[in-house]
Amino acid sequence: MLISFIFFTFSLGVPFQNVVLSSERKIDQPKLFTMYRNILALLLLLNLGILLPAANGQEQKKFSISGYVQDAQTGEKLIGVHVYDLKSMKGSSTNTYGFFSLTLPMDSVQLSASYVGFQTWEHALYLNKDMEFNIELASDVTLEAVEVTADAVEQVEEQVQMSRISVPVDQIKKLPAFLGENDVLKTLQLLPGVQSGGEGQSGLYVRGGSPDQNLILLDGVPVYNASHLFGFFSVFNSDALKDVNLVKGGFPARYGGRLSSVLEINMKEGNMKEWHGAGSISTVASRLTVEGPLIKDKASILLSGRRTYIDVLAKPFIKGSFNANGTKGDAGYYFHDFNAKVNYKFSNKDRLYLSAYTGKDKFYFREKDKDFDYNNTIKAGLGWGNLTTALRWNHLFGKKMFSNTTITYSRYKFNTQAEDESTYTENGQSEKEVFGVNYFAGINDLGAKIDFDYVPTPNHFIRFGLGGTYHTFNPGKFDNKNIIESENIHIDTTFGNPKVFGWEFAAYAEDEFSLGDRLKVNAGLHLSAFNVKDSWYTSLQPRFSARYLLPNNIALKASYAQMRQYIHLLSNEGIGLPTDLWVPTTNNVKPQDSWQVAAGLAKTFGGKYEVSLEGYYKQMKRVVSYKEGSSLLTFSDWENDITQGNGESYGMEFFVQKKKGRLTGWIGYTLSWTWRQFDEVNFGKKFPYKYDRRHDLSVVATYELSDRVQLSGTWVYGTGNAFTLGHSRFDAQLPSPFGNTQNYQVQHYENRNNYRMRAYHRLDVNIDFIKEKRWGTRTWSFGLYNAYSRQNPFFLYVDNEYAPNPDGVGSTIDRKLKQVSLFPVIPAIAYKFEF
Repeated sequence: MLISFIFFTFSLGVPFQNVVLSSERKIDQPKLFTMYRNILALLLLLNLGILLPAANGQEQKKFSISGYVQDAQTGEKLIGVHVYDLKSMKGSSTNTYGFFSLTLPMDSVQLSASYVGFQTWEHALYLNKDMEFNIELASDVTLEAVEVTADAVEQVEEQVQMSRISVPVDQIKKLPAFLGENDVLKTLQLLPGVQSGGEGQSGLYVRGGSPDQNLILLDGVPVYNASHLFGFFSVFNSDALKDVNLVKGGFPARYGGRLSSVLEINMKEGNMKEWHGAGSISTVASRLTVEGPLIKDKASILLSGRRTYIDVLAKPFIKGSFNANGTKGDAGYYFHDFNAKVNYKFSNKDRLYLSAYTGKDKFYFREKDKDFDYNNTIKAGLGWGNLTTALRWNHLFGKKMFSNTTITYSRYKFNTQAEDESTYTENGQSEKEVFGVNYFAGINDLGAKIDFDYVPTPNHFIRFGLGGTYHTFNPGKFDNKNIIESENIHIDTTFGNPKVFGWEFAAYAEDEFSLGDRLKVNAGLHLSAFNVKDSWYTSLQPRFSARYLLPNNIALKASYAQMRQYIHLLSNEGIGLPTDLWVPTTNNVKPQDSWQVAAGLAKTFGGKYEVSLEGYYKQMKRVVSYKEGSSLLTFSDWENDITQGNGESYGMEFFVQKKKGRLTGWIGYTLSWTWRQFDEVNFGKKFPYKYDRRHDLSVVATYELSDRVQLSGTWVYGTGNAFTLGHSRFDAQLPSPFGNTQNYQVQHYENRNNYRMRAYHRLDVNIDFIKEKRWGTRTWSFGLYNAYSRQNPFFLYVDNEYAPNPDGVGSTIDRKLKQVSLFPVIPAIAYKFEF
């Protein structure tokens, strides 16, 4: 209440302005801050109105029970634990940092805490004052115990949030893995409403959105490129992760900045009790994670690293091929990741977290050819990577309010270079020629934010906060070097797009509250602003979600959300290369907007099966695409190479999941339509998005055959990707580069993305052999990717085949559409260990 009063006092005396839900006009800075104060004051006045006690009658005395819930074995804080009173059935859930607060009338209380995979904790007490409880939950090791506690866990029909799925990290590790590397993003592709970009790739296309419309957060820090090996692996090392949550719609007000989804990934905090480790050696990479207490029950650390050894294994063969040609050289590719996190507990009210991630991909090529009077050296390289850091401070204000203050830094950079250097020696004099080019692009973010969780009563959970980010965009710079000593030429020039700087601000307030026993609502507002080149853009985005319990505990859910996005990704529609450019909203390029409405049903059957059915409709405005014929390598101003248009997506998602027992898994099905429309593309006509997929089906299962043998498998089916195929050809006389006219064959395209590739389907299987050792646990994992070797299309092309004419004179051109497939059946083996 004190914080609310401060915000309210700060806004007094300032008249309310007319607020437009979405504004693209220039505004001055004082007016922006006036709008912030007005919105905060309005929201907090509404909260005060809700929270003030009734004027009539005497309210019964109430007290608060608050604290943290953690794993008894590791000290790791547990997210989403259901803490409630068995007598009144009033309860709350722990937040991202394991904190809970529950306010109840003075009386006897039977406090209970339950969480999937842990034994239920219960404690009887008489509540006559504010109390603190730090609850430790013991892990359940028997299937029977897990099944008994399942009924106490908050079920899907009790949650107001829809279009949200949490995937346990342990489950990710059990599923079949491409080349033995468990991958978070590939697991998310198995969920309804989420599609992959193509064979083997780890990109996410959520409900008709593009990859830049996904906000991917690692410990609250944006990750701008989440892929290794041109999209075949993600940057997230599963051994270092604590939890994974994906929100596809019905976004609460605390989320903003992207149109299509929010992917929250949190790293482990580090074991507070004792030292432990885990690692694996797979077909293409190895990883090792260690964690433990620096000071028992007070400070902990986690260190985790991963590296491929493709370059090491291939080096003898590559060098041999160079030597066979009479030259010396080397070539290779590798990627690596490193995660670190330190957690320090000053007191029960103050905790500090420092986390960091760095990852890099590097391809290199070197060749050296030496003759009597001639030396030639060719060097080329391609590299890209992320760096993220977060410093977070948790603080408790009393028993009901929790705050988290965060300072973040995120950097993504892409660099490619090539150089050809030759030296000629004649008559004892050497002359050198150098031709080189270097290209650099990237984005840097420095941000700060503060978030508050306020739990005044069991019927209200209020969140509010604000933050800002300073963006530095580097939309592409070329360095060109040209040296010819014999002609006295020395050129060293730089050209491309200059850096762009921008400020992004956000403030929000939301309340999740109950109206009776059946209706639960989450309502809020998200205010955002963006400043670039003396121009301001602002947007006020309403968010609303509701759940109503029908008879037989069937939940009817509905949501509405408006979103705005100020940064854009310029990407060619093809394989996920790291040459994509992040660029800002400017005077010429407007921010992207969307609104999405969704409705559905959800129910849990027998405490084991969660079933949900959702329908959604989403409209997107000012989405970005390259103009026809434009790309990264046009070397012109990027603002002139792109166009903006509209997008539309709608469909239905079905999801059934079994969480308990020896057999677990899910079935997900999506029926959807996705469209794009640009005035300067496809003659202004609407066309199917490249990743428009009518049908998408995933079947996922794991089965514990025994304590030592575990089976898993996934099967996916999807309608083929759309691509553009010429409708007809005709001869035409067109100007040639030499000033005259020549005859050309011109391809006529009626519509963009007018053809479909063959349907995609694939089966992956895996078997784990687990054995307990004196030092820990070891697992041998054997898997098959694409087990029945389906020749799925990667891309199609038109090939000309020449056949001799029957009379032997001339030949006939036979044009054929051919398919390129990427992966046949691929075996994988991995050795995993925990100690």
